[in-house]
Amino acid sequence: MGEHIHPSVFKVSKELRTKRLNQTPKLIWFTGLSGSGKSTIANAVEAGLFEQGFHTYLLDGDNVRVGLNKDLGFTDVDRIENIRRISEVAKLMMDAGLLVISAFISPFRAERQMIADLVGTDNFLEIFVDCPLEVCELRDVKGLYQKARKGIIKNFTGIDSPYEKPENPFVHIHSDQEELSHSVNRVMSVIKKEISI
Repeated sequence: MGEHIHPSVFKVSKELRTKRLNQTPKLIWFTGLSGSGKSTIANAVEAGLFEQGFHTYLLDGDNVRVGLNKDLGFTDVDRIENIRRISEVAKLMMDAGLLVISAFISPFRAERQMIADLVGTDNFLEIFVDCPLEVCELRDVKGLYQKARKGIIKNFTGIDSPYEKPENPFVHIHSDQEELSHSVNRVMSVIKKEISI
């Protein structure tokens, strides 16, 4: 089937959009356990960048699961496909010149490397939101860990499915030890050095 597909070449290029928006498109990828605080930090980072005039879009796990990826479950195979689709969408958004901020558990190193390979390693900024499992469970307002402990939810990261910590993240946040504002400022300060033209 692939031999019959010929992507179109458009007059408006990524380079032209980048110049117009005056920013370097990047994929800012927050990873960590459920309840680690990655969505909260990612949301605050996007708001901060947007307020400073940057063009952004935030992709979040639950939001994508109710639409684009609603046909996927939580097996390892489905999780990998979930991340593959998200990274393809992020790549399109980057082609539009946007700063794409993503918050997904994305538990496997291989799938995060797949994303980096797809968008380019220089364009993939991995933010590890590190938090002990016991703290994540205490923060669990949705009751997901409790359901996983009871066997109601299967293949739950941290309980019966592994989380592989990033070995060399762009930023390493310890969300159980830092104030939200401090984490956000740390992330924004390093990102702004990467995205300014």
